[in-house]
Amino acid sequence: MSTLEFSQAFNGLESILFSFAMKLTRNREDAKDLMQETAMRAYRHREKFTVGTNFKSWCSTIMRNTFINQYRKKKLRRNVNEPIESFLFAVENKNVIPNRGEMNIRMKEYKTIFGDIGKIYSVPFLMFYKGYEYKEIASHLEIPIGTVKSRIFLARKKLRDLIKERYGVRPDHNG
Repeated sequence: MSTLEFSQAFNGLESILFSFAMKLTRNREDAKDLMQETAMRAYRHREKFTVGTNFKSWCSTIMRNTFINQYRKKKLRRNVNEPIESFLFAVENKNVIPNRGEMNIRMKEYKTIFGDIGKIYSVPFLMFYKGYEYKEIASHLEIPIGTVKSRIFLARKKLRDLIKERYGVRPDHNG
């Protein structure tokens, strides 16, 4: 794709892409920045565009991926740029041994509850909890990804209901 063809095609989509950028960023200035970054990346990789395919979809995909990458960088930067005072807990009280008794008792109770919901739900749920991706769980259990998602969803629902039934409270999301 030549520079002229690229410019004409991109300029024709500018209002649509800007609307998409506004939807992603929800901020006019950030949307302008995202538009500019998208234009640069699309221009830089214009030789990878296959003539005859949908140019709007190609540019939209570049924009979406650029937005996701920028979001991840900002999120990481927020954690790294915290003031040093936030990390003092790491160096204070090194000799204190944490009391894990309450957590151990809670885990025994959870294991009983996991037994009550059955392996069909608890195995995919625990794998997901341990950090496995849906695709990995599906491959390991030899079931479709949709089934994995459904079982994890139902496991959460069953666990929530059992915990509420046994203890009269809704489980917190912190552990």
